[in-house]
Amino acid sequence: MSTLPRVWQIAAAWEQVRGPVIVPLLRVSVLLCLAMSAMLFAEKVYMAVVVLAVRLLGRRPEQQYRWEPVGDGNDPELGSAAYPMVLVQIPMYNEREVYQLSIGAACGLSWPSDRIIVQVLDDSTDPVIKELVQVECRRWARKGVNIKYEIRDNRRGYKAGALKEGMKHGYVKDCDLVAIFDADFQPEPDFLSRSVPFLVHNPDIALVQARWKFVNADECLMTRMQEMSLDYHFKVEQEVGSSTYAFFGFNGTAGVWRISALNEAGGWKDRTTVEDMDLAVRASLKGWKFVYIGDLKVKNELPSTFKAFRYQQHRWSCGPANLFRKMVMEIVRNK
Repeated sequence: MSTLPRVWQIAAAWEQVRGPVIVPLLRVSVLLCLAMSAMLFAEKVYMAVVVLAVRLLGRRPEQQYRWEPVGDGNDPELGSAAYPMVLVQIPMYNEREVYQLSIGAACGLSWPSDRIIVQVLDDSTDPVIKELVQVECRRWARKGVNIKYEIRDNRRGYKAGALKEGMKHGYVKDCDLVAIFDADFQPEPDFLSRSVPFLVHNPDIALVQARWKFVNADECLMTRMQEMSLDYHFKVEQEVGSSTYAFFGFNGTAGVWRISALNEAGGWKDRTTVEDMDLAVRASLKGWKFVYIGDLKVKNELPSTFKAFRYQQHRWSCGPANLFRKMVMEIVRNK
């Protein structure tokens, strides 16, 4: 019986705050949710209209920007000098299953051999895997490929740190462009010949982004759901951003950057888990444009285990919020 007065006190206190405090807060919360829902609906409608217009009007990137094959029609005496110097970076970490595929695909890119450098950035902690990767690099080097195997004595900054360190090597100063592929990505041989002309003939473009093609989408229900979600991201979000604002978030892989734009934006930073979005926002604030090529696809694999999927989604969901917190004032002050 001694607890009853205490319960009555709690009930009385609740009655006192429910009307003047809790109810107004709930009403405000509902109104905010309705406003955000309306904004999201308007955004989806706008994106649908833009995508439809792009399809009907045929606003392909090649029609919006100047595009001509690199080296086509140039003085034959120039030879390979007509092609920009391209650095291909492949960051990897204990990639036993896919390292041969990614290195082989990068080394098989159709580009003059004296105008391309393949840079393998190996942060592996397993000595056996490191040896396997190094042996694979040596094998391609014996075939005449200009391939560099680079390691660090720490993993500071993780992927962003590896890419940043990779840009510090002396041979990079001769490069004009940098193509980036994660270790599970396999570009087709014509990747550079289709993407680089946008950068060569349009000096205001900083990034050319290709679409991802998922080779294991039918492996399980989880990979199928990921494919549907990412297809919307590419077919709608990136297509709309490229067609209307010439801006979208860099996906961290399967893209080619103009090195001068990358450096002007401040290079790679490891302050968040979305270093790719961080770089894209900073480059956009400097006035650079981005191009998305929907029919240029790069094969890769989706996370097929719940652990890998959970880690990926945590990084993708928490990273943008953290980046916004760090850059909100810089964005507001930008003209």
